[in-house]
Amino acid sequence: MDIRVAAYAVVVDDHRILLAHWNSPTRPAWTMPGGGLGPGEDPMDAAVREVLEETGFHVELDGILGTDSQVIAEKDRFHGSGPIQALRIVYRAHVVGGELRNEEEGSTDEAAWFPVREVAALTRVGLVDTAMRMAGLIA
Repeated sequence: MDIRVAAYAVVVDDHRILLAHWNSPTRPAWTMPGGGLGPGEDPMDAAVREVLEETGFHVELDGILGTDSQVIAEKDRFHGSGPIQALRIVYRAHVVGGELRNEEEGSTDEAAWFPVREVAALTRVGLVDTAMRMAGLIA
């Protein structure tokens, strides 16, 4: 079984949450800004790097919210063969600079702020709800 370790950030400002749009050709959906760690990369550095790449914002981490682990069956994988375990580390963060922009030629194609109360109506990956629960934004 493969394992993928990734780091994500919950960035909230004035009752809005920052999300990135995953541009999967078969299942596009909104997700938390973040992504996989590079070899030897610290998870906190990865979260900060990924938020910048996907949204244009420089962030500082405020602490870890939790971890989430999910085993994904081979039939549900986008790349590779066999099942994969996704280990996701979720941090709380706040913006310290930069400007909202979309990632070019990456795994996401759009970044946007959404009122927290409107997220339930979006097409989103399960990690969005998991991260929002960790942050106390939903029950």
